[in-house]
Amino acid sequence: MRCVFCELNDETIHENEWVVAFFDRYPVTKGHVLIVPKRHVESYFDMQLKERQAIDEALFTVKRYLDETHQPEGYNVGMNLGEHAGQTVAHAHVHLIPRYAGDVEDPRGGVRAVIPARQRY
Repeated sequence: MRCVFCELNDETIHENEWVVAFFDRYPVTKGHVLIVPKRHVESYFDMQLKERQAIDEALFTVKRYLDETHQPEGYNVGMNLGEHAGQTVAHAHVHLIPRYAGDVEDPRGGVRAVIPARQRY
């Protein structure tokens, strides 16, 4: 099976022994980054501890980079785990999405918007 992330050769903005980070080809906002384990693994829950720790380290490093280069007012961090949760690439990855004042009319609820009818409470 062909995996777009295993064959990817986009410019990386961060890399360590276990993961690589690069700008999303279809960004939700300016500076949207994907952090992907180098080993082909489908889900976060299938990753080894060292891969999960490497993702955490990469999140902090990339956030500092985006703070300096894009000056967002906030962030969403997210994963889609499984087809029914919206995962379209069967290779684990984490989205780091910078958020900017006015990028949506009302940002309250954030990631709860995955099911719009339950976003507000």
